[in-house]
Amino acid sequence: MSNFKSLGDLNGKKKKKRIFKKMDPIKKFPKEVTKIVDVVDLINKIVFLSSEGKLYQTTRGKNYHEKLKAFENLPPMKSIASGYEHFLALSNEEKPRVYGWDHNGQQQLGFDNKNYNYFGKPTLIESLKEENIEQICCIGFCSFFLNKTTNILFGCGDNYDGKLGKPEIEEEYAMIQKLHENVANVFGGHSDHTLIIKTDGKLYGFGINGNGELGLGHQNNALKPTQMKLEFPVEDISKIRLAHRLTSILTNDGKLYITGTNLKTGFGSDLTEFKQYPQFKNNNTIIKDIDCGYDKFVILTQDNEIWVQGTFNGIKSDKTSVIRKIQTGNNLINDLSTYNQIKCCDRYSMFFFQSNSYLSQDLEKLLKNGYFSDCNIQDIPVHKILIETRIGKTFDLIKKYLESNCKLKEIQDLLKWIYCDQMINFKRTNEILNHFGIQNAQKTKLLKNDLKQLLFDEQTSDFKLIVRNEEEEEEELYIHKFILAARSGLFLNMFQNIEENLQKVKDYSGKSLETIELLISYLYTDELPITADTDQEFIKEEFEDIVEYYQLNPRIPMMDIFEKYSKK
Repeated sequence: MSNFKSLGDLNGKKKKKRIFKKMDPIKKFPKEVTKIVDVVDLINKIVFLSSEGKLYQTTRGKNYHEKLKAFENLPPMKSIASGYEHFLALSNEEKPRVYGWDHNGQQQLGFDNKNYNYFGKPTLIESLKEENIEQICCIGFCSFFLNKTTNILFGCGDNYDGKLGKPEIEEEYAMIQKLHENVANVFGGHSDHTLIIKTDGKLYGFGINGNGELGLGHQNNALKPTQMKLEFPVEDISKIRLAHRLTSILTNDGKLYITGTNLKTGFGSDLTEFKQYPQFKNNNTIIKDIDCGYDKFVILTQDNEIWVQGTFNGIKSDKTSVIRKIQTGNNLINDLSTYNQIKCCDRYSMFFFQSNSYLSQDLEKLLKNGYFSDCNIQDIPVHKILIETRIGKTFDLIKKYLESNCKLKEIQDLLKWIYCDQMINFKRTNEILNHFGIQNAQKTKLLKNDLKQLLFDEQTSDFKLIVRNEEEEEEELYIHKFILAARSGLFLNMFQNIEENLQKVKDYSGKSLETIELLISYLYTDELPITADTDQEFIKEEFEDIVEYYQLNPRIPMMDIFEKYSKK
């Protein structure tokens, strides 16, 4: 089952009949690809990043899918980026390393331009090996690398018109060097301008501003980081996306603001300061996600509507500069309710991602089936300790407020966030969470982090799992039945068939105590706490058949997950 879908023309050939076609690229992917988490593109190439950290690249053409190939002999990757003619990838290692490939003609990869111009596969950028780079970013013919330990931003490439934000650099094309200090976050895209958030909590921009894309109130280029004008605090920003002559910002309450070129959006003129998008200002539409291509803009609303602006090879329209809603139908993705991320590939297609984890997929069963629930809210079976852990208040207080102030559908939507980390009704769910003192829930309250508080907690557990250690002694692990039942078919069958008053059971898998502890840690958090002291070869051997024995979600690539965390 694919975690993402795509719309548009993926083979790059212009069709006489320009309509959207339903695509599902995962069917043509190599069998080992279980989940795609990101995609970036150039004019004629596209790169996918899988949850296992593998990179897959293809060249657009008649046999688009058949040319998809994995890059071999690389460490797992955690993020990717693309400029006009180059790609970057950041490894998922204890000390991440940066790789670059494709064109280096303007030193955008940081390699010596005298000796190299083109790299066909990811190549280690040696000059960054000693830096703890945690974020990569591209704009045009530039690359940026952020060391979040020191808050120093490095960069290289095209230096015209302030694109690197450092006017004292004299080179036409700059090799990798330190650009800016006190940088907390960096944002790029299909643009010639860059945004950064500094450690002072303010948003700055630099580079091309000929169309007002930096929101500075004028149209002069910014040769160095200049504070941008916003009508809302930076901490309210959920996402920033940049196009060639446009900057868009999505806020936590689902509102959309833009500055830059007016592509007939209804503003009436080009903008030099941020304004709320007029089409969605007066009808209270909540925006779920946004993305930009070079001259394109895509919006996914909370009502699962798709709005586009610009030219797409799959959309029939003569008004490409006008924002318009795609009409869904039999040939399109009809149900986008579980898709909460959108990615715009520059000229040909857009992708929709399900960002919910295996953990949230499995805990959703608790909402549907009510396994081992111990209380109710509006006759909905729920789990008291999970509700209290997620909200941070006593259950009686939560229940009283919800039943007195919320409609049934609003309670159901809140429970969807509690159990699955999914916001169905963005605005109302956040209003309820704000009442309980939870701000910016999608960033500050992750399901796996909250469940980590319950891991092996004797005070809140309702069951003991007895495991025999290496000395043939029995150890007791404190667990929560509803979590293990949701994640493991073996535990579900076990708990459903044991005597009601039985409070403990033995593990008969024959696995070591350390392996069982690691497994339960994964079942609670989707992570494996492997350390330097872990006997990894022994544990790896025991993990070989653990998915089958414990009847875990069959989509879980346990060995790949072990490899991922053992290399961190």
